[in-house]
Amino acid sequence: MRKFILALCLFALAMTASAQQFSLTANSGKSYKTFPGIDYVFMFNGITTATEITYNGTGTIINWYKFSNKTTPVSNQSTFSPDGDTGYVLNVDGKDVATIWVIDYSAYIPKLNNIDYEKNPAIQCHDVNLLLDIQVPTLNYQTVDGTSHAISRNFNITYNTLTWGGAAWQQKDTTVMITLPGLNQKTVPAPYCNTTFTLSGDQYASDLNMTPVTTTSSLYTAVAVICHETSITTTRKDVLNENERPKEATDINNSGPLEIQFLSNPNDAVQYYKWEIFKDNKSIVTRGDKNIRYTFTEYGTYKVAVTVSNANTCSYTDSIIVTVSESQIQAPNVFTPNGDGHNDEFRVAYKSITSFHCWIYNRWGRLVYEWSDPTKGWDGNIGGKKASPGAYFYVIKALGADYNPSSKPNPKTKRRVGEYYLKGDINLLRGAGN
Repeated sequence: MRKFILALCLFALAMTASAQQFSLTANSGKSYKTFPGIDYVFMFNGITTATEITYNGTGTIINWYKFSNKTTPVSNQSTFSPDGDTGYVLNVDGKDVATIWVIDYSAYIPKLNNIDYEKNPAIQCHDVNLLLDIQVPTLNYQTVDGTSHAISRNFNITYNTLTWGGAAWQQKDTTVMITLPGLNQKTVPAPYCNTTFTLSGDQYASDLNMTPVTTTSSLYTAVAVICHETSITTTRKDVLNENERPKEATDINNSGPLEIQFLSNPNDAVQYYKWEIFKDNKSIVTRGDKNIRYTFTEYGTYKVAVTVSNANTCSYTDSIIVTVSESQIQAPNVFTPNGDGHNDEFRVAYKSITSFHCWIYNRWGRLVYEWSDPTKGWDGNIGGKKASPGAYFYVIKALGADYNPSSKPNPKTKRRVGEYYLKGDINLLRGAGN
């Protein structure tokens, strides 16, 4: 058993020694280990007698052979000077351990003469077809069996477009990658602002710390249209007796009526506007202004859509959903007009009330006060003088945003949906000295 374990250990040591770890480095240039069928591809920006590749590993006998001559080594040192467009086999102690291909990148510099765009605005609503006047030599590497493989060269097309920044449009750099050689044209998403298109590359020039070659188009005038609909709601922060009242300019789901300004926020290519307000999938309002203002008085959910367009038949639509709450109204049964800032007025608590009238009567049925604004109330005065404490009577008639004159009256109340008739007594209480 001990002999068997010893044999296993010796075998493991032998396998570890045969699977030695090493690397190949160069005093200039860049190595790649990502190409199928070969261990290394080395690229250099010019190859001279000073260009060297070094084997970093263990071994006694080191030989470098060309793919084309595997019997006569070109070097028996750890470091050797390669030729461009040549393949090599590294042999260490009689075993082939690596295959490499060497490329002189300076012999494959692309010529980017010009980048232009098709002059047909009618087809540029979504994409722009770029025309490339370029010559890009094909990069290749070979495997040991002599098979040639093309190396893709990635170039970048950069230009500006617009992105919504939360409050306004902002310019944004956009980059589209194109693989060459290939068709000398590329379709890119249409920009939303005037810009130029710049073609630059490739990635291997950047890897070699070279300045990539570039070419830039003439100024392109944006054709594609876009907008970003926003809204500004008229707030009612001070109306404390209204439930779900709009408190912020961004509120769009609240007690009605809702007065809202809608802004289209178009880009410069927009010429025409079409606003539509839908309720129950039916268009109820159509306007042609850049921005609109509308007051929603009826209960329900609305879609406010704007479509922008231009003479090139480009168009874009954006929309906002607005919801007006169901109506509600309640009257208190006591108030204390003593000037302490709490419950000093008789006011209803309400939501989405569009029509309102309240009458106050004393115990003998005489009208002492009336008003028609639900945000207001009775301060406990009659003709400028403090009313006597005690019971008073109110009658309220109101209509809500959800009032439907065609609806069937409630069998008990005889009132239709959103129709209110309230009556009751209200106790006016005063403390000593009030």
